[in-house]
Amino acid sequence: MVAEIDDSDVPYEEEVLRNSYNVKSWMRYIDHKANGPKIPLYMVYERALKELPCSYKIWHKYLSLRRRGTRGRSIDDPEMNRVINCYERALVFLHKMPRIWIDYCQFIVDLNYVTKARHTLDRALRSLPITQHCRIWPIYLSFIKKHSIKEQALRLYRRYLQLAPDDAEILIDYLLSVEHLDEAAVLLTKCLNDEDFQSKKGQSKHQMWIQLCQLLSENPNKITSIKVEPIIRQGLQRFTDMTGKLWISLADYYIRKHQFDKARDIYEEAVKTVMTVRDFGQVFDVYAEFEEQLITLKIENRNKNGKTPDNELDLQLRLRRFEKLMQRRPLLLNSVLLRQNPHNVNEWLKRVSLFEGKPREIVNTYTEAIKTIDPKLATGKLSLLWIEFAKFYEENKQLKEARVIFDKAVLVPFVKVDELADVWSHYIETELRHECYEEALKHVRTATTPPPHKPSYFDRTEPVQNRVYRSLKLWSMYADLEESLGDFTTTKNVYYRILDLRIASPQVILNFSGLLEEKNYFEESFKIYERGIGMFKWPLVYDLWTTYLSKFVTRYGGDKLERARDLFEQALDQCPEKFAKAIFLLYAKLEEDFGLKRHAMAVYNRATQAVLKEEQAEMFQIYITRATACFGVTHTRQIYEQALETLPDADARVFGQRFAELETKLGEIDRARSIYIHTSQFADPRQCSEFWRLWQTFEVAHGNEDTFREMLRIKRSVRDKYSTQSSFNLPPDADTTAAAAGDPMSQLQKDVQFVRGNEQTQASTVTNPDEIALDDDEDDEDDEEQGEEEGEEEEKEEGDDGIVKQCVPDEVFGKLAEKVHQDEDGIE
Repeated sequence: MVAEIDDSDVPYEEEVLRNSYNVKSWMRYIDHKANGPKIPLYMVYERALKELPCSYKIWHKYLSLRRRGTRGRSIDDPEMNRVINCYERALVFLHKMPRIWIDYCQFIVDLNYVTKARHTLDRALRSLPITQHCRIWPIYLSFIKKHSIKEQALRLYRRYLQLAPDDAEILIDYLLSVEHLDEAAVLLTKCLNDEDFQSKKGQSKHQMWIQLCQLLSENPNKITSIKVEPIIRQGLQRFTDMTGKLWISLADYYIRKHQFDKARDIYEEAVKTVMTVRDFGQVFDVYAEFEEQLITLKIENRNKNGKTPDNELDLQLRLRRFEKLMQRRPLLLNSVLLRQNPHNVNEWLKRVSLFEGKPREIVNTYTEAIKTIDPKLATGKLSLLWIEFAKFYEENKQLKEARVIFDKAVLVPFVKVDELADVWSHYIETELRHECYEEALKHVRTATTPPPHKPSYFDRTEPVQNRVYRSLKLWSMYADLEESLGDFTTTKNVYYRILDLRIASPQVILNFSGLLEEKNYFEESFKIYERGIGMFKWPLVYDLWTTYLSKFVTRYGGDKLERARDLFEQALDQCPEKFAKAIFLLYAKLEEDFGLKRHAMAVYNRATQAVLKEEQAEMFQIYITRATACFGVTHTRQIYEQALETLPDADARVFGQRFAELETKLGEIDRARSIYIHTSQFADPRQCSEFWRLWQTFEVAHGNEDTFREMLRIKRSVRDKYSTQSSFNLPPDADTTAAAAGDPMSQLQKDVQFVRGNEQTQASTVTNPDEIALDDDEDDEDDEEQGEEEGEEEEKEEGDDGIVKQCVPDEVFGKLAEKVHQDEDGIE
């Protein structure tokens, strides 16, 4: 077949004839023919390739053109074979070019020529260098997935792993999909054993371990190439956070193999080795469920096959095993906690309590705990473990063994001195309970004997056995034993040794002083008080001072008054306000009983300023009471005045009421009214209605209209003073509004004006019957002045010994006061 040559092709023909081995000439000719018919273009390509058979550029363009020409055609079209032949011819010369192979392989794969595609891909892999295989294998893998031929696919995946071992997960997934579980497990195990393996799916080694364990436990009969138990146990060592699940997987493996006894052994081993409560809970729950299912299965078999002696025995055995398992749960859980921290004393004691009624197990537990716990790492009080161990023998009437335990316990290098002191004290108490008094004294003397170099109590470089001699607990027990079993001299020596060691507490001072006082060593007792006072500061010295002062006053009374005063002054020096009250009261009582009354009043006066703010009111009340008893009520006026100046508002109001009542009883009405006026600034009418009621009662009984009106005016002003919230502030026209609303204050003012107008009218009627009475509403001020003048004339005419009569009659004034009292809430 010869292609026709157009006139436009002549220049290109001449050029390729002149330069037949020039690629550019042929490419220009090809570009010229590109938009024309395909056959002439193919002929140009064929001519060019005949001259240049190794030109990759021409071959690539030619093959691409021929491949595009097959689009939309069926696989049976002859053109497909022509394209394949072109590729084959190209590969004769360009068999090392990966792009030609890639295009050719992809073309064959797309045509679904399975065998030819597989052969072509194999040829490509054989022809290309191994560094270019990574470009062919994706096509090969997609071809395998598209045409799933199990055996061929497995061989291909194995070949691919030789090139890319990091893609082992691809083969694992395929093996799982075709249920080649044994090979999948083996390959997964190799990946886990390879430290350099990195999952391209983003899985961690932990996740892969879980996947492997799950695969092994769920398919025990399909996986035979590897040993399951060693693999899972290796996972238990590597992944401690998944211990519970791994143990369950291992037991599940044997359950699926119907090896129930082996599964039970695995569960038993798991509950005895897990380290966390969470893992224990997981394993124990599955273990209990496993036993329940076995029992249920046995019951179902018995119901189907009937009862036999063997079946009944086996069922009873399983029920008993399950019951014992549930009883063992607290003990197993305690074992888990002890595996977490074997130095936890409290958990060891709990374990002992779990063996109640089993002496041998209790002794073994105590022994194991003593051997296991390191005193320096102990959590809790290690001494308590030794003490409880000795008590166990004592309760079982084995005093000799208890003494052996105590003798070993006092040699233990405890961390704290208090723990060794506890051991010694319980050792001594054990001897006392069995009436071995000499042994008790011997032990307490041994414990309190100081070493030659006498180290400090807080010197941690020294063992506690060298520092326990400074334990106040042991010395207090020593003093009690000497007081009970020894004589006065030995007891006193013990107390003096405590003081010399400077470890005494205020209670020890009180006990020693009380002992000396019982033996009538009063002066020596007072010296001990003074020595103790010198050892402590406030507030620890409070009990010593109060006891010392009380004892001294009781002992000497007024015989040593000056010395007693000095002691009180020393006690009050730097005394905190919190503790001053009791000492001042004792001081004042001393002055009242044995000194001068005025000195006692001076003490009370000092006390009112020295005590706490909360106690000042009570102190003033005591001061007033004692002043009244000693000098009379008139002497209390200056005290009341001082209280009003010193106390806070609430207390000052109470004292003001009492002061006013006192002046009223003495007939000093003006003084009482002044006190009420002064105290009113502390009394909010909205809250202190009792104060205003008392003042009102006072004015009703002893005042007149002017004083009553003045009281009301003060009440209004005080109320306005305390009205700090907007809800209590009245608008500018409040008087009119209040009167219109029936305000009691406005109504009271109207009532007073009305009464005064009536009085004025009555007076006018009496003095001048012919005079016409004016209306109150026309001129209230004139009526008021006229009423006052006429009232004065009547008072002059009646002449009541210079005493001015009230403007309002008593019965009318009483009614007004009663009305104010009834409307008091409204006024407020």
